[in-house]
Amino acid sequence: MYMIAIDFEASCLPQHGRSYPIEVGISVDGLTSRSWLIRPHVSWADWTWTEEAERLHRLSQVRLWRDGLPVERVAAELAEALGGAQVIADNLIDAYWLETLYEAAAQPCPVEIQCIGEILRESGLKSDVIFAAQTRIDALGFGRHRAGEDARWLAALLMELEKQMQARDRSLLRATRPTELLAYANT
Repeated sequence: MYMIAIDFEASCLPQHGRSYPIEVGISVDGLTSRSWLIRPHVSWADWTWTEEAERLHRLSQVRLWRDGLPVERVAAELAEALGGAQVIADNLIDAYWLETLYEAAAQPCPVEIQCIGEILRESGLKSDVIFAAQTRIDALGFGRHRAGEDARWLAALLMELEKQMQARDRSLLRATRPTELLAYANT
């Protein structure tokens, strides 16, 4: 199973009120991404929109009404793009926005989002290795606070962490004596 990084931009930060998704982006490789602007659904009419969020992601309500796609179309295209992938986000709030999108589209949510924190805990990588990987990815100069760019950043970080895990595993294999390898292979 392959991983897809996902990110949402929203109408406001959760501490400011009930927020809805306004953009979703995905990336597999950290080099390319695909994103969709989401036209506000009528069921979100009385939900919160803040100028702070607008300044952060640089998307106005006017632009969303003009260029955004209906939730049904975004949901269908996103479900097709996600296929059978393991979907990873940098924050669990993205799962809420995914569910909010599919609820408005009256479609079943096609995937569960896993948070990168879970992957990091399972990886066994030390915090200094994780921090160094993040620093290397940050130095690549990804744009931030747009869903496609944030998804690219996360996918690039996942790929870098995968490299670190593979290097660690190769190092462990080199450090293991041949008799231990034979014993392991025979179990």
